[in-house]
Amino acid sequence: MTAQTGESPLAGLRTVVTGASSGIGKAIAVAFSAAGARVGIGFARSLDAAQALAGELPGEQLLLQADLSTEDGCNSIVAEAFGALGNVDVWVNNAGADVLTGDAAAWPAERKLHALVELDLKATIRCSRLAAARMRPGGCILNVGWDHATIDGMEGENPELFAAVKAGVLGFSKSFARSVAPEVRVNVLCPGWIETAFGAEADRDFYAEVQDSTPLRRWGRPEDVAGAAVWLASPAAAFITGQAVNVNGGAVG
Repeated sequence: MTAQTGESPLAGLRTVVTGASSGIGKAIAVAFSAAGARVGIGFARSLDAAQALAGELPGEQLLLQADLSTEDGCNSIVAEAFGALGNVDVWVNNAGADVLTGDAAAWPAERKLHALVELDLKATIRCSRLAAARMRPGGCILNVGWDHATIDGMEGENPELFAAVKAGVLGFSKSFARSVAPEVRVNVLCPGWIETAFGAEADRDFYAEVQDSTPLRRWGRPEDVAGAAVWLASPAAAFITGQAVNVNGGAVG
């Protein structure tokens, strides 16, 4: 998993990004492609969006449709990806349950928790294990957490649920990094307030409060997270594993 001098940082690497049809996942897929990787686009229901993304990227892209909230879905996406690509050098577990926008915003807490556990936590664990077992030495797994699970937390029902689940992702990833070292590296991206669908719909007073309390004085963009992902997957981060990288504009609590 090395790039020659002058090549793009991920030249020739085969990558899978789950939840790649929109938001942070889409930005990661675009950034990895721009850095020279061939990208497998993981998605659950948004076929049109996934096809549109594939059309934006150069070369032939692999579409991987699966319901990762189920064990069968995790098994199938990993088997299909490795079968089609021969090997996967980088696996990005980005897929997550949206319980903040649309009809899901009104779900009771128990239903939200179930969705988050099944997709954000269990799918991350399942896909990490399945992918690492097939990866050749030098492989890299990136899991997506949340910065509030690494710093001071946040009050409220939704933040409680997110923090609990993403803390589970962080704890698993740190332990799993030890289990699969030195053959595979495992790290966690921990975005802060990022302008995805939630940011676009956020109350304007809350939006301004977040912006004012962030040292860099703005909300993050999906591309900010994608840039960190490219670096963590690249040879420049070859001695980094078991770490959480906060992408949050310097917020500490």
